Amino acid sequence: MAAVHPVVADVTARVTERSRASRTAYLQRISRAASELSLRPARTELGCSNLAHAVAACGGADRAVLSAETGVGVGIVTSYNDMLSAHAPFEHYPQEIKATARELGAVARVAGGVPAMCDGVTQGRAGMELSLFSRDVIAMSTAVALSHDVFDAALMLGVCDKIVPGLVMGALSFGHLPTALVPAGPMASGRSNAEKAETRKAYAAGEAGRDELLASEVASYHSPGTCTFYGTANSNQMLMDVMGLHLPGAAFVHPDDPVRAALTDATTRRVVQIAAGQDRYGIGQVVDEKSVVNGVVALLATGGSTNHTMHLVAMAAAAGIDLRWEDFDDLSTAVPLVARIYPNGTADVNHFHAAGGTPFLVRTLLDAGLLHEDVLTLDGPGLRRYTRRPVVGADGSLEFVEAAEESLDRDVLRPAHDPFEPDGGLRLLRGTLGQAVIKTSALAEEHRVVEAPARVFTDQVGFLQAFSRRELDRDVVVVLREQGPSANGMPELHALTPSLGVLQKRGYAVALVTDGRMSGASGSIPAAIHVTPESVHAGPIAKLRDGDVVRVDAVTGRLDVLVDESEFASRLPASRVTEEGVGTGRELFGVMRSAVGRADEGAHVFGSLAAVPEPVVPHLPQEESR
Repeated sequence: MAAVHPVVADVTARVTERSRASRTAYLQRISRAASELSLRPARTELGCSNLAHAVAACGGADRAVLSAETGVGVGIVTSYNDMLSAHAPFEHYPQEIKATARELGAVARVAGGVPAMCDGVTQGRAGMELSLFSRDVIAMSTAVALSHDVFDAALMLGVCDKIVPGLVMGALSFGHLPTALVPAGPMASGRSNAEKAETRKAYAAGEAGRDELLASEVASYHSPGTCTFYGTANSNQMLMDVMGLHLPGAAFVHPDDPVRAALTDATTRRVVQIAAGQDRYGIGQVVDEKSVVNGVVALLATGGSTNHTMHLVAMAAAAGIDLRWEDFDDLSTAVPLVARIYPNGTADVNHFHAAGGTPFLVRTLLDAGLLHEDVLTLDGPGLRRYTRRPVVGADGSLEFVEAAEESLDRDVLRPAHDPFEPDGGLRLLRGTLGQAVIKTSALAEEHRVVEAPARVFTDQVGFLQAFSRRELDRDVVVVLREQGPSANGMPELHALTPSLGVLQKRGYAVALVTDGRMSGASGSIPAAIHVTPESVHAGPIAKLRDGDVVRVDAVTGRLDVLVDESEFASRLPASRVTEEGVGTGRELFGVMRSAVGRADEGAHVFGSLAAVPEPVVPHLPQEESR
């Protein structure tokens, strides 16, 4: 086992110390629940009427198993729908899981469904204002699904942006249950992401028509499976591998590959095995301080989605762990960039998988001392297990074999000792405008520092109109405020990307500063995002005016307005321009806009997750329980 890198060790120690009280309280809470479950299945505590309701829809054999005090009950939480190509394959998973469970003398049932919206459909539209909040709705929906308190293990079917973080957060409320995330895999490679991006820029510049744009998009997003660029969805999948919540190498196997069905079968068998074993453990023990730091390291090493500067913070908080942006920033100084996947390169996730994928990634980071090996995973103790890849043997059974020790394509994936860049793909920016994050892995050297006059907008439409009038044909820092969590749910702002790219292509120095999101698909434009405090909380970004010179410096980690300090301090924050969201369901989310926390605290609505006290749950006598 390689010695842990001193920066990784220091950050882990810091996270552990600051989380000591909250993590201890969390572990005590799930330990009590685990102790109760170790004596006999939770469903045996139900009153007779309660249990009758719980098994009413079961067939005779399943009903007999669940009515007895033996036999494992598995709850399936599914995010299947037909709107997300990535989630369409989940349609038939529950029946396959149920069949496998029955072979083992267990019973698997769909405990509940969670919403799953497609950001690709809602980009630039009102529905995007629900996107971030949907993560917390998913967490609560997961809790509702498992609240029947009849399950001994759980399987979470999810892939995409907010869905996986929400499922993990909800599952951690039942951290005593053996739980696995079950992926579905990426679609086959279609039109290259680079070609797609060029067509979008051509359309934004008026050089391509709608028919050409639509043909390009349909050729890019063409079948069931995850979109192939390295955005939040595929960052999720990589994280679930590295954090030990999948079986090894499960993330990027195609939906129609026989290995995919074998992995789903094996995952079902594994959670049943853990639940029925003497050394049972739950997801709350798998997601610990070292696992969370491993997730951050892998995110940085691959140039993953900036959304995870919020999602990882929120998932960690659900396990009683206090993760902060400075932890990302400090780790970034030690973690090299070892992958080039679009938008950080030309390859897609299928090319990454073919080059060695997460098994190679885990191996090279472990060998460099950048990952903690001594962690608990779904597959068992030790992360070294995750240097293996799944294959289907001659007899049709799933096997795990050691992955290649060398990258099979060094243009896509490199060893940690010979990386693409010496440091990670994300940076924390601090300065007179507050703090923000910036994705550096896709930035050319000449674009990492931009100093230019600001042009301030409060919505995307205003920016696009100014672009079409050629008002932005100059060096410019585009400031888009009133896009934070409390303002309008912090929508992703990808509708800006093609136009900003056109300005950059015309030779101008261009940057974006916003309290909104750009996420994993952000590329060549330097974007200081998640600016905190946000404008509606009177953050400094609310004081900016057209013409103020703003400096975005991804090299030194600074975000500053170059205005006389006393003058800037004397300015009053601009009054809010945009109205409270109404229509497309937005009016139902006003309570979440009021309750949501800051971006650097995970932008969730649950307050201090780790400080939730152990509830007293009354158990009525059976005859009174209904």
